[in-house]
Amino acid sequence: MLRAGLESFFIQAWSKRGIVALLLWPISKLFGLLLNFRFGLLVLGYRPQTQVKVPVIIVGNIYIGGTGKTPMVIWLVETLRQAGWNPGVISRGYGAHVERIQEVSKDSLASEVGDEPLLIVQRTACPMTVGRDRVASAQHLLSSHPTVDVLISDDGLQHYALGRDIEILMFDQRGIGNGWLLPAGPLREPAGRRRDFTILNSASPAQVSGLGNEVFSMHLQMAELINLSQPNLRQPLLAMRGKKILAAAGIGNPQRFFDMLSAQELSFKAMPLPDHFAFSAELFQHEDAEIILITEKDAVKCRQIAGLRDDPRIWVVPVAAELDAEFKNQLLTLLELTSEKKHGCTSA
Repeated sequence: MLRAGLESFFIQAWSKRGIVALLLWPISKLFGLLLNFRFGLLVLGYRPQTQVKVPVIIVGNIYIGGTGKTPMVIWLVETLRQAGWNPGVISRGYGAHVERIQEVSKDSLASEVGDEPLLIVQRTACPMTVGRDRVASAQHLLSSHPTVDVLISDDGLQHYALGRDIEILMFDQRGIGNGWLLPAGPLREPAGRRRDFTILNSASPAQVSGLGNEVFSMHLQMAELINLSQPNLRQPLLAMRGKKILAAAGIGNPQRFFDMLSAQELSFKAMPLPDHFAFSAELFQHEDAEIILITEKDAVKCRQIAGLRDDPRIWVVPVAAELDAEFKNQLLTLLELTSEKKHGCTSA
């Protein structure tokens, strides 16, 4: 749990320009110079981008840690399909030992392809590949699935080797923190970096500032709970009120999960875990709880561990993204224009 404690410490330090941030500020200025140099190489053509034959949508963040990219990618796949597109997804496969390009199936091991890619495929059944080299991963997917006509990159905002046509920048209730670059602040790139769309994943969007002019809201809605050991067994979240609950989350921002549960007037013991946490069969053995609530992302790993998938106390909390209708309209319009530029005709 040391890693979780360090993450919590820095998240607190990055929320303001206090003594820790000030001590690290000179290093962040050096980091900024390196970013400018790297981007300059791209602009001057010394680090050329590889363009693929279909439009590429990048879903990423500049605030270190999770901001809701995975629910956003799932929403994009479902929305684009409804509009007549045939999307495919690529990802780095964080948290897994990905040494070569791999296609993700519903039966893949989370340890081999990553928890987020596995969740995306289990929810959407879309073609998906993972690998360190995003260009090679994109080319492999398009070669293996020639009907794919739009590519979504789960993360990869800072991986400029892959050309992109639409950039979606994600934030959550933490906004831009103290506004400084790593390590004095939480930002991988300056807050003013270009993007096509800014999405704020927060229940209280009015309280978040510094994101730019046009910001679209995303809300995560909790669905019925699913029992891990008996997936056909489902209950409303409100049925858990009054029970002795442990809530565990190994995601980029566990507090967001806990806040959503608190908003439903649930009382629980919180167990924040590091992002991409490696669950073990013994993790909950000595926990005195009637109910254990976990995220969908953690569930794809827990289902593959006998000591956890057989624990009847464990319930999965599914979420679904809801976004502004205007964002959907603008996204589809921009996608059509992008496809016309690439092919001279529409793809949907």
